[in-house]
Amino acid sequence: MEIKRDKYLNDLIDRMNNGMIKVVTGIRRCGKSYLLFHIFKNYLLEQGVSESHMIMIELDQRKNKKYRDPDVILEYIESLIVDDDQYYIILDEVQMLQEFEDVLNSLLHIRNADVYVTGSNSKFLSKDVITEFRGRGDEIHIYPLTFKEFMEAYDGDMYRGWAEYVIYGGLPLTMTMKNEEQKVNYLTNLFKETYLKDIIERYNVEKTQELEDLINILASAIGSLTNPSKIEATFKTVIQSAISFNTIKQYIEHLEDAFIINKANRYDVKGRKYIGTPLKYYFEDVGLRNARLGFRQVEETHLMENIVYNELRSRGYTVDVGVVEKRITNEEGTAERKYLEIDFVANLGSKRYYIQSAFSLPTEEKRIQEKASLVNVNDSFKKIIIVKDVVNITRDEDGITTMSIYDFLLKENSLDL
Repeated sequence: MEIKRDKYLNDLIDRMNNGMIKVVTGIRRCGKSYLLFHIFKNYLLEQGVSESHMIMIELDQRKNKKYRDPDVILEYIESLIVDDDQYYIILDEVQMLQEFEDVLNSLLHIRNADVYVTGSNSKFLSKDVITEFRGRGDEIHIYPLTFKEFMEAYDGDMYRGWAEYVIYGGLPLTMTMKNEEQKVNYLTNLFKETYLKDIIERYNVEKTQELEDLINILASAIGSLTNPSKIEATFKTVIQSAISFNTIKQYIEHLEDAFIINKANRYDVKGRKYIGTPLKYYFEDVGLRNARLGFRQVEETHLMENIVYNELRSRGYTVDVGVVEKRITNEEGTAERKYLEIDFVANLGSKRYYIQSAFSLPTEEKRIQEKASLVNVNDSFKKIIIVKDVVNITRDEDGITTMSIYDFLLKENSLDL
């Protein structure tokens, strides 16, 4: 089964020979190594690059243990560069290389070498690699499979594909598994034995039960406004735990650094400013989120919102939660402010889209409710409602576009249709 990652291949192609270290970041098991050692390698071969000019070392392999010594690997690489043609140096799990910063800096000085690395484990998250090379590192962040990528490898129609994707998510290895039991066990164990252990070991977390409880709270609250203060109150009233505000904030940052969750800040559309808290958190992969809750809270409405958020992020947009102020007159005849929420404000350069994830619009009343925040935005950027139902793409008298989740996820440039 061939899983295409054309977006990330193009990202690599666009950065070839730019004089910087290409750092492929992403959550563990999302396909970083496959991208470099299979997809990118095949591209280089198709372009006429010989294998002798590809220096590819998987540092987590025991057979390559000797190359974790900085002097040994530098001597080895330099011995393979025997002419003036371009060489491509690809190092997987670079955090296992001692003094890796010095090694990569040395490789940057080889005129005909182009360097690519990945790195992530409990001692060194992939985020840290790019942090070490600000100004010299060029980050390519890879996400789990989008629904479009998933469907390119899925043996079935898009409806069955959606039903599977919304439960088990887009980590590539799940697509190789033949039954539900395998997928459930894989995702459950991956979260506990890899992601959770990485964080506990890296940060010497002592309150491991509190960390697990926090993850469960965040998983249950995707699409809901929250903040460390609200979570602290939940710990006190529901779990009877006295975990502090600062510890909760710290643990959330650990989860973000490991690319397990992402936050969407609140943005005042009319005031053109960010609002502090509360904000929303979404999981990088919905399958991992579901696994964390034992596949017991599979609410398609919230999961669809999470998938829309991830899709926008994978397309390169920064994504905020929009807030629109509306002045109304109450029953007493007094003017008051009402705040309406837009699920997502997506920005990329000069582009902006206002997006509602509505699941379904069974009645006119529901349609009016979902449109309320959008019609109160006083600019000309495109406004979109995404529904689960299969519908034709339409635009109403208020200029608001309605489209199906399938059109949004599967069609190129769907936001501009």
